[in-house]
Amino acid sequence: MHIQIRNNVRVAGEGPATLVFVHGFGCDQTMWRYLEPQFRQHYRTVLFDLVGSGQSDLAAYDTRRYATLDGYADDLRAVVASVADATGGPVVCISHSVSAMTGLLASIAAPELFAAQVMLAPSPCYIDEPATGYRGGFTRADIDDLLSAMDSNYLGWAGTLAPAIMGAPGQPALGEDLTRSFCRTDPAIARHFAQATFLSDHRAILPRNTTPALIVQCSDDFIAPRPVGDYLHAMLPSSSLQVVENIGHCPHMSAPDASYRAIRRFLDGLHL
Repeated sequence: MHIQIRNNVRVAGEGPATLVFVHGFGCDQTMWRYLEPQFRQHYRTVLFDLVGSGQSDLAAYDTRRYATLDGYADDLRAVVASVADATGGPVVCISHSVSAMTGLLASIAAPELFAAQVMLAPSPCYIDEPATGYRGGFTRADIDDLLSAMDSNYLGWAGTLAPAIMGAPGQPALGEDLTRSFCRTDPAIARHFAQATFLSDHRAILPRNTTPALIVQCSDDFIAPRPVGDYLHAMLPSSSLQVVENIGHCPHMSAPDASYRAIRRFLDGLHL
């Protein structure tokens, strides 16, 4: 199947550089609607749905391929290669949450495809490791309970967790929006993706990064707390860290203007 159909690829805007937006768990490309349009005047933008999400081809979902983030990273490289061929200009990957590690995997495997990366609310590992002092935000028991709750009552789990993930106490409609997105996702696919997400540990690959990277960290985010951003910045070569004032895990939705300013400063510094 053609990549554009499989991943529901959408291209907009004009400019010498291309920005490829990669959504996170339980979401689809529509979650970028507050942020991505701000870039269209100066950049070519690409939106797509991860296989199993949004309007992607659900028949293409393979539990073995997507048991880890490597399958998604392979898809991202294919999407980038397909859209980059049209212009030959530089490509920047802008990714949210778990997809930041997908972008990193893709960039390490094919650095020639990427000029830089922007990571919104990223985390290389969600589970605390007391022996080394690493603080991921959750214990293994927390994650096991989360997965069990998905198994027993997925819709109830989504209705409780999605608003907490969104945060944004002054914008309740955003929490409702994320809840609907979670509920639109096939429960079996969501459960499988959740396991690939929350049990992953990509700390060992961080030093292998060779492309400039911006880490956009939220000031109050229980999914990716501040120590995670500090750790990433310390371990990820060629990285910079920008903290935006935001309660929650989705700054591209609840703080799009602050996120735009942070990303635009980074992009301007690259002189693409």
